[in-house]
Amino acid sequence: MASRENTEKSTSMNLDFLDQKLQARFRADAYRRLQLASGKVDFFSNDYLGMTKNGLLEAALADHAFPHGSTGSRLLAGNYPLMEETECLIAAFHQSPSALIFNSGYDANLGLLACVAERGDTILYDKLSHASIRDGIRLSPGRSFSFAHNDLEDLERKLQKETGRCFVVTESVFSMDGDQAPLTELVELCERFDAHLIVDEAHATGVIGEQGEGLMQSKGLHRRCFARVHTFGKALGCHGAVILGSEMLRNFLINFSRPFIYSTALPPAAVAAIKASYAIFPALQAERMQLRKLISFFPGNQTLPAVSGLSFSFKNSETPIQCLIVPGNEQVRALSGHLAGLNMDVRPILYPTVPEGAERLRIALHSYNTLEEVQQLMAGLSR
Repeated sequence: MASRENTEKSTSMNLDFLDQKLQARFRADAYRRLQLASGKVDFFSNDYLGMTKNGLLEAALADHAFPHGSTGSRLLAGNYPLMEETECLIAAFHQSPSALIFNSGYDANLGLLACVAERGDTILYDKLSHASIRDGIRLSPGRSFSFAHNDLEDLERKLQKETGRCFVVTESVFSMDGDQAPLTELVELCERFDAHLIVDEAHATGVIGEQGEGLMQSKGLHRRCFARVHTFGKALGCHGAVILGSEMLRNFLINFSRPFIYSTALPPAAVAAIKASYAIFPALQAERMQLRKLISFFPGNQTLPAVSGLSFSFKNSETPIQCLIVPGNEQVRALSGHLAGLNMDVRPILYPTVPEGAERLRIALHSYNTLEEVQQLMAGLSR
C-alpha cells in the first residue's frame, strides 16, 4: 500500500493552501500531533473516577450483548425503549423534568446553542467557554457577546444594555483552569434580568456533589436553570451527553436541533453503557474522597521554584483539573518532556488552544492516583 506521503505527491490536486497554514503552525511551535497513551503515571486523562481504567462498565455489562448499530436518527429508525428508559433514569437522577441524549458533548452544545436563540435575541457567554459552546453560538441567528471570565459586574453591564430575550452561558467547572463559576450569583443575576441560564456541567459530572450530580444540583440551583448539559465521556467512562430542562425544551430540541435531527442515534451498546454508568458512579464515594485529598495537596495561586530556568505558577482550583501556567509553547513542551523523563504523563496545552502567554500544563487528577505519585510530580516540578 502506498504511503500517505507518496499518495499525496501522486495527486494532481494543489494542496499548497493547506500546507501554508500547517507550516505556519509548525513555525509557531503549535503543530498538533496525535499521541498514544505512554504507560507513564496518568496525569492527563479525564477518567477522574477510574471508570475506564478499572473497567467498571465492562464488568457491569459482561453478561450482556447489545447491538452496535441504531440504524438511523431518533426521528426515523434510531429510537428504542432502552434510549427512552435511560433518558427517564437520567432525568430522575438529576431532578429534571426531561432529558434528551445527544451523541457527544460537542453535539449537545452545538445543537442547543445554534437553535435556541432567534434573530433579535442575545447570547452572553463566559470568555473562557469551551469551543463547542462558541461554535454553537456562531451558528445561532442571535447576537452574541462574551463577558470577562466569572466577572459578574461585566455580565451585569451587558445585561443592562439588552432589551430582547437573553441567554447566559457558562461552564460550572472550566475545562482548562479548573475553577468554578459563581453559580449562585449567576442564577440571581439572570433572574433579575429575566435571562435564561445555560450551564455546561461536563467536568463536574460524576465528580462534584455527594453522588456526582454536578455543581448546579449540589447547590440546589438546578430548578432555576434553563438548561444543563452533562457529558458522559469524562468521569462517567462512556460516550454521549444529555441536555436537561423542561419538557417543552426537549420537544423544541427534537424539532429544531439539527445535530439531533440529522445524526444517526447512539447505538444500544453505547446507551447501555450510559445506563450502567448511572448505576455505578453515584456510589463511588471513596473515589470522590480520594480526589478531594489529592486536590487539597495542590498549592493554589502559588509560584514554584524554576525547572531549568523556567518559571511557572499554579492557578487556584478545587477540582481535579490543576493548571500550571508556563508561558510559551516551547517552554511548556520542555517541562512536559522533563516530567515524561520522570515517568509522568502530563500533557501541555498550547497556544492557540489557550491564549498566547497562558500556555499551561493541565494536570488531571484521578481517584487511582496516589499521594506518593502527586508528591513525585511536585518534586519533579521543583527540580
